[in-house]
Parts: sequence; structure tokens; C-alpha cells
Amino acid sequence: MLSLDKVQVSIEGVRVLRNVCCDIVERKTTVLIGRNGAGKTTTLRAIMGLLDLDSGSIRLDVDDLGRFPAHYRARAGIGYAPEDRRLVAELSVEDNITLPGLALKLSKSEIKRRLDEVYTLLPQLHVMRERPGGGVSGGQGKMVALGRALLIARKLLLLDEPFQGLAPALALDYARTLGELRKHRPELALLITESSPALLDKIADRTLQIERGEIFTKSA
Repeated sequence: MLSLDKVQVSIEGVRVLRNVCCDIVERKTTVLIGRNGAGKTTTLRAIMGLLDLDSGSIRLDVDDLGRFPAHYRARAGIGYAPEDRRLVAELSVEDNITLPGLALKLSKSEIKRRLDEVYTLLPQLHVMRERPGGGVSGGQGKMVALGRALLIARKLLLLDEPFQGLAPALALDYARTLGELRKHRPELALLITESSPALLDKIADRTLQIERGEIFTKSA
């Protein structure tokens, strides 16, 4: 489904990703683990077109994503929840979730259908749907970012360090949510970055390790 072939990325002249090669498989959950600074976030940002490639290619099915602008990823069915959430503080939780659907000019009925899907999986978001994005806690913000990504994700869901900064109880709740997601949306491929994969052991199908910008297969 998604294939990275000899991807190299530099930030401010410093090489961060070095000949990264890996495949993200349809209907499977892939966990990418590594220390801070190893290149996890850079890998996801490169997939999303937020960073230019020095060389190599990233393909979604037959499409070379490097030939398309960054916003094409959402139209192609890739949902992305960044580590820092990036909520619009002035908008309600529900408006934050549906914003990408409006950007893609989805019909009102399709947005409602997808929103109902999100609320079924994440009922806590329905409870706080009228709260402003700037009025949610860090853990709640992670859930809002997940809901927003799910509204778009038809093929692939990228989650960057979803457990970072969460209290243990919230981390367990998030992990349970991902387990339910795996049951309710089995067609999705998931790529999740984490420093420690312990909370993902039950849903991980494959584990990759990144060290100094290079990816290795840890298990399959």
C-alpha cells in the first residue's frame, strides 16, 4: 500500500533520514519505535509532504506522492494526527474534527456520516463537541486530533507519538481506543510512532525500529 524507497531527508542542511526503505501494509498496524531525535516524526512529515525529499520516493499504491502537493494526502485517504495536536483554539471540538472534511468539499451528508463514525468510536468527543478547541486538556486534545484524522483516513492513519505526555490512565484509554479502532475499521493501515511500544503490543502486527535516520525490521 505505502512504500518508502531509499528516502533521504535533510532539515536545515542536516541529514535526518538515510535511505529509509519500508512498506506499510494494508489492514495491518505498524509501530515505528525509536529514541527522541531518531527520525520518527520526520518520517511521518515526509509521508505527508510537509518536508521535501532529498532523494528516494514514497508511493501510495501506484501513485508517487512526491508528484502531488501536500493536501493531496488527505484526498487520497491518509489521516494524520501530529504529536502537537494542532487544534484551532477558537473553533469547537466538533468544528476541529470536521474542518478537513470541509476543506475537501465533502457533502454535508458524508461529513455527518463520518462524524457519526468518529463519535461511535470516541463517545467522549460527542460529550465535549461544543467545547472550544483551546479549552481541552492535553489528553483530550490527543483524542480530538485522532477524531479529526479518522474523519479523513480511508486507507491509512498516521499517529505521531500518541501517548507522549499522557497520564497513565489516559494512555491506557487511548490504547483501548486503538484496539476498538482495529475492530471497527479493519480496512485501515496504521502507522504509529512511539518511543516505547509497550502499550501497543496487543495491536501491533509489525514493529520497525529507527536509529539515526535508518529503519530496521524488528519483528513481523
